[in-house]
Amino acid sequence: MRMAQSLIVVTLSRQVFKRTTFFSHSLPPSSSSSLRSPFSFVFFNRKIPLAASLSSQATMGETTLAVDPGMDAVQRRLMFEDECILVDENDRVVGHDSKYNCHLMEKIESENLLHRAFSVFLFNSKYELLLQQRSATKVTFPLVWTNTCCSHPLYRESELIPENALGVRNAAQRKLLDELGIPAQDVPVDQFTPLGRILYKAPSDGKWGEHELDYLLFIVRDVNVNPNPDEVADIKYVNRDQLKELLRKADAGEEGLKLSPWFRLVVDNFLFKWWDHVERGTLGEVIDMKTIHKLK
Repeated sequence: MRMAQSLIVVTLSRQVFKRTTFFSHSLPPSSSSSLRSPFSFVFFNRKIPLAASLSSQATMGETTLAVDPGMDAVQRRLMFEDECILVDENDRVVGHDSKYNCHLMEKIESENLLHRAFSVFLFNSKYELLLQQRSATKVTFPLVWTNTCCSHPLYRESELIPENALGVRNAAQRKLLDELGIPAQDVPVDQFTPLGRILYKAPSDGKWGEHELDYLLFIVRDVNVNPNPDEVADIKYVNRDQLKELLRKADAGEEGLKLSPWFRLVVDNFLFKWWDHVERGTLGEVIDMKTIHKLK
């Protein structure tokens, strides 16, 4: 019985205080320090009795298991275990929350939840852009075509580093491996060029959506790709003309083809101009990390 109670505390303590406000210089608490004994846990050096934690969190644990029973198991795990970085409209870190909460339109609208994200645009040595089609099991925007990789830096020390967007670049390297099987050595973090940031809001369906402050990362590398079917349904490299044809089909509703809203915003506002600089090797000329472009 005592062992069972300990296991319950471990499980439930991970769900506690999903949203926490803190100053931008603070670092997240170490997961290794979250449990001090079988009878209590510590949150920001505050000890919470076991009885209180069990009584307040038992319902939460049951609810977590019950919500969205049709959700894919892998996506469910990511939705509840991944902690996104909450920011204000000036990209100042203000807290963190589960990926699940950050993508609920009800919470986005009622609490104005805004989280940090990134979009990778990977070109090969022929200056073709790698696109992916999101898997059918994705919670938001399933089966849409988008740029190479789109995800979130998480609330962890290595992905909160602000200098030269290093935390975001670390996250991009991690997700390129997770989603596309691209080895870390194929995409060194110092080879990503952060070009700019956009802020946008986009509903996916009646329940889910995005409200992101999105870092746009460009990289030119020939890479080995081995897509993860839990994340990616298909991939293709496209040149400019092939991308324009993809845009035409999406606009005409042909073949049921859809593009992600963030990708379309980047295409319509920046991509073809920046593609010129990719080919000329002059991306440094268009870097603007001071402006946050609010796009609709």
